[in-house]
Amino acid sequence: MINPKKGTLRWGVIQDKPLWIIFERSMVITLQQELIMNSDKTIDGREVSVHIAHGAGITVQFVHNIIIHGIRIHHIVSKEGGMIRDSVDHYGLRTVSDGDGISIFGASKVWVDHVSLDHCTDGLIDAIMASTAITISNCKFNHHNDVMLLGASNSFHGI
Repeated sequence: MINPKKGTLRWGVIQDKPLWIIFERSMVITLQQELIMNSDKTIDGREVSVHIAHGAGITVQFVHNIIIHGIRIHHIVSKEGGMIRDSVDHYGLRTVSDGDGISIFGASKVWVDHVSLDHCTDGLIDAIMASTAITISNCKFNHHNDVMLLGASNSFHGI
């Protein structure tokens, strides 16, 4: 998690420049630790079938300008913490993740679109801690009784 291989999803989301991440082929990605995104990133699963499954989820924390589109996130579980890189120049010690499919924490300008989520240990999507300008559109939520947690101070647009 400290030195992701170039060309992987984990490598792409930590880059310091705007990046539109697409996939050459269909795949299932099992994250051993949470995937922490840097600002100005798009994860675009259109044209292929991309699953983030049977491991940790996606964390959008204190960043802006994030789009997550056209992927399936399922069977997300709590995973051990450890040293995880969140940018090219920084990594840090993370505690145990809670099992959210997508965790949005103190972030702004986040759009989650055409994402299917199900079977996550905690919430499917959490948008908390003064996250603002969050849009969740055209998503499918299945097999869960705690779909979304929204903090009281959030600006939230549609489902």
